[in-house]
Amino acid sequence: MILGCGAQARVDRTKQWQAIEPLLPASGAKGRPRVDDRRVINGMLFTAKTGVAWRDLPERYGPWKTVYNRFWRWSRNGTLTTMVGNVRVVAEAIDELDHEVSVDSSIVRAHQHAAGARRTSTTASHTGGGRIVRRAQRAR
Repeated sequence: MILGCGAQARVDRTKQWQAIEPLLPASGAKGRPRVDDRRVINGMLFTAKTGVAWRDLPERYGPWKTVYNRFWRWSRNGTLTTMVGNVRVVAEAIDELDHEVSVDSSIVRAHQHAAGARRTSTTASHTGGGRIVRRAQRAR
């Protein structure tokens, strides 16, 4: 739906934007013109999709700090929750929602000390000197 190219994709993206635009809060700031909401939302989606740090956001999405500040503000005041909920309802209505789930089957092993075993009273046991410390404590 979003990744298409050509005339049909432009029409689809225009329809998508028309569904999202009324949900966005109006700009209350006076002075400097506001960065285009469309660029900012695309920056948020790029960050969520790639996992890139905010500071490494490509310049085509506008200043990274603007994208971050708007993401933070909209997530705090519920704008993003409302927007995602409404888009989800529309996507389900036209049967465009992808319900596939991908599960990673890799195995991650924890270190033996991360298993919740009881620790000795000193850090010497981690270096192999635990027996010597215990003997010294019994000898007292």
